[in-house]
Amino acid sequence: MTPHLAVSSHPAHHLLDAPPHRRRRRRRLCPPRAARASSLRCCAAAATASAVPQPPRAAEPAARTRVFVVSDLHTDYQENMDWVRRLAVGVGPPDAGGVNALVVAGDVAETRDNFARTMGALRDQFDAVFYVPGNHDLWLRREDGRYMDSLEKLTALLDACSELGVDTGPKTIGDLGIIPLFSWYHKSFDKEKDLTSVRVPSLEMACKDFHACKWPSELGSDDEALALYFDQLNDKYNDAIEEVKKNSKQILTFSHFVPRQELCPEKRMLYYPNLPKVIGSDYLERRLRAIHNNAEGGAACHVFGHTHFCWDSMIDGIRYVQAPLAYPRERKRRMNRGEGWLPFCVYRDGFNPEIYPAIWSDYYNKNKREPENTQLAPWVAKYFRKYY
Repeated sequence: MTPHLAVSSHPAHHLLDAPPHRRRRRRRLCPPRAARASSLRCCAAAATASAVPQPPRAAEPAARTRVFVVSDLHTDYQENMDWVRRLAVGVGPPDAGGVNALVVAGDVAETRDNFARTMGALRDQFDAVFYVPGNHDLWLRREDGRYMDSLEKLTALLDACSELGVDTGPKTIGDLGIIPLFSWYHKSFDKEKDLTSVRVPSLEMACKDFHACKWPSELGSDDEALALYFDQLNDKYNDAIEEVKKNSKQILTFSHFVPRQELCPEKRMLYYPNLPKVIGSDYLERRLRAIHNNAEGGAACHVFGHTHFCWDSMIDGIRYVQAPLAYPRERKRRMNRGEGWLPFCVYRDGFNPEIYPAIWSDYYNKNKREPENTQLAPWVAKYFRKYY
């Protein structure tokens, strides 16, 4: 999800990710010590630079279960659809007797037809595919009146998943339990101080959801009703979740939206400072915490999407990962592009400790979050001077 406002042609001037600009090497990280609950790790770079050649991988032992994660496919862009169709070559076949599974954390395509084509192509390439809906998936503007509202379209997408063999409910793959979580954002998710030194466009102007989605009158976007509605969609899976927890050694939950505000840069770092008001849900964090409540160290992971920031962080005992394909123009600004390392293999008979660096989660590993600081980052100040 990227707010749709005018941006500069300069490669650093887009609304979500800009600096810090640094080159980093791929590294292997050991599981964090208990005392380092907020230790941050990462999955990919989200800064402006040319592509970095990837070093050759050492031979790895055979794995019976591999789980890959990706979000924000946006296959209405032909480049992204082409990437999906090439995916099998990059991932490779599973090891003998093994299983390759893919977790898709929302925002597949804007139309139901493109959605079905995309998920069908993915299902042909993986032994199991899991999905939760994102906001773009529920847009109606290109559906030619096919659906009365976005909830009717949601039903159509879930029916398509059922027909294609795509999982939208909890399931155990090998020793890993995979649990999709439905969610939607609410403004009160944002608990940090607003910026008042610049004129920030309204949410309705910046976020197309307010125009491209349509909801029943009782589910407004101005309060928590819509977020609560989507959270309650998970209740019907309570028994299945408990069964998965009982039969799994490790648990991966996933959603499209963001469960914690710490998983987004501070407002002073953002080209659209009000972004936190349209990204996350407190209901989501409470629900995933309840699922992971008995997880031992290193046994809990949550995958999310939506903001298009590559992220990998350990907070309060849970690893949070975002691995977005994003828009073609955004990939061109990344240090390592995205096409080569995605989808990210988060699990090989155990959660994968070998991960790629992401600029923002690395940044917050070394720098304390300062939400009370409202001084604009230099690139943001330059942007507002130019456009506002």
